[in-house]
Amino acid sequence: MQYIKEILGSVKDLKDRRTLFTLVIATTDVSLIPGITVAGATPELTHFTPAADAEFLILGKCRSINTIPITPDGIPTPAIITRASLELVKIPKLIINAGSRVIPRLPIIDIGGEPGGDIRKFSLRKEAAQKILENSIILGEELSKSFDLLIIGESIPAGTTTAMALLTGLGYDALDKVSSASPQNPKDLKRKVVLEAIKDLPEDTLGKVSKLADPMLLAAAGLTIGFKGDVVLAGGTQMTAASALIRELDKSALTKATIITTKWIVEDTSSDIVSLAKQVGVSLAASTLDFSRSKFEGLRAYEKGYVKEGVGAGGASGLALAHGYTPEDILNKVEEIYSQLMSNNK
Repeated sequence: MQYIKEILGSVKDLKDRRTLFTLVIATTDVSLIPGITVAGATPELTHFTPAADAEFLILGKCRSINTIPITPDGIPTPAIITRASLELVKIPKLIINAGSRVIPRLPIIDIGGEPGGDIRKFSLRKEAAQKILENSIILGEELSKSFDLLIIGESIPAGTTTAMALLTGLGYDALDKVSSASPQNPKDLKRKVVLEAIKDLPEDTLGKVSKLADPMLLAAAGLTIGFKGDVVLAGGTQMTAASALIRELDKSALTKATIITTKWIVEDTSSDIVSLAKQVGVSLAASTLDFSRSKFEGLRAYEKGYVKEGVGAGGASGLALAHGYTPEDILNKVEEIYSQLMSNNK
C-alpha cells in the first residue's frame, strides 16, 4: 500500500478479495455545450466516448469509432490506465449502461436508464431517475452474491459539471471545486451553467436529483447502496457527488465506500476534491502514478494537467498498487498497450 496515499480515512484491504470492476457509462447533453469538456475531439463526438471507452476497456479496440477516445490535443483516454492495471491483477470487468446515447457494441448490462438532458432545462424524468436507482440497487445486491469488493468506474463527458450542479443543489459548497480533463478548467462556463440549472429547483430530493444529476451518478449511488461488501468509487470529483447522493438516500451505505482517485486530481489546483470529500464525509485516497518519464508525449501530458482521471483509472491503478505492483510496472504496461495502439493506427 506504499503507493496509495490515504487522505481522508483509511483504505480497506484490497488484496485477496473477490473483486469485480464495473464501468458505468452514460451521456449528458451538457457535453454538447461548446468548451465545457475535452472528453472527445468535438462536442458531438463526446456522445461516442463512453461507448468507445467501454469497448477499449474490454476488447483493447473500439468498434463505435475507428480510434480510441482522445482529447482535441490528442491525449489518450484514461481507459488505457484502467486496462493496463486490470490486465496486471486479472479481475473480471462488467459494463453497466445507465443511459448512454451510443450503446457499446459488446455485451453489457442495461439498467433501463436514459441519456441525461441539458440540466439548465431538466436532466431526467422522475420516473427514469427512480428506475435507474431501483435497478442499480437490485444489481448491486445481486453482485454481492459473487463478489465482496466492487470497484465502480465511470465514463460520462461533462460529468464534472453535472456533479457540481448536484452537489450545489444538495447544499454543498461546490462551486469552482470540481476538476476538468483540461489544464484550463472552464470554471466560468461551468459556474454559469450550474447557476442557471439550480434556479427554481424542486423542493423534494428526487425532484432535485432528476433536475441536476446525470444517469451515472444515480447508478453509482444505487450500486453502492445495494452492494453488501466494500465499494471503491473509482473516480475524481464526480464521485464526491455520487457520495453525496448515497448520503442523501442511505447515509449508512457511505461507510462502505472509499473514493480512490489519481494523484493528478488531488494535486489539481483548479479543483478541490479534499474539501468536497470532507463536506460529504467520504473516505478518500489516491494512487501515486508517475508518467513524467514516459517515452510518449501523449502520456507525459498527464503530468501537465491533461485528463487526470476517468474510466476508473484511480481505483484500478490503486488495486494494482495494493497487489504489489509499482507505478513503474503500471507505466510499462500502459506504454506497451499504447505502443500497440500507435502501430495499429499507422
